[in-house]
Amino acid sequence: MSHEGIRIVSEEQARREMAGETKLATDAVTPAKVRVKKSEGTGVEIDWKDGHKSAWTFAWLRWGCPCATCNEERQQTGRAIGVPKPKPGGPLVMYEAPPRPVEVTPVGKYAIKFKWNDGHESGIYSWEYLRRVCQCGECTKRV
Repeated sequence: MSHEGIRIVSEEQARREMAGETKLATDAVTPAKVRVKKSEGTGVEIDWKDGHKSAWTFAWLRWGCPCATCNEERQQTGRAIGVPKPKPGGPLVMYEAPPRPVEVTPVGKYAIKFKWNDGHESGIYSWEYLRRVCQCGECTKRV
């Protein structure tokens, strides 16, 4: 069993990290309809029960992975959620296939999980996380 993505924090640290987050209404984090456009290779769209609509590209979702390993890397480098890792420079840059899910699995009634074509699969994208990182114009203005 892999332990990738496990991060142990103190109760005090967990409280500090949660302090800045306000509780979202149940309808705001409950999907009415989820469309994973795997065949088209475009991304995920969610219609929420409160009437809001959200959409993300697969690339944004891969680079916005909520697992502890990806969060820690973003914190250390200062890279924003959804922004790809910088490619190493050099005269011969290797081709890298764009991020796409190989497998998509629901996780109970609270999340969705992707197995990515680069082998990464430890992120669980909760409905609350996805609503908090909504990329629509209305939500990005509020940030």
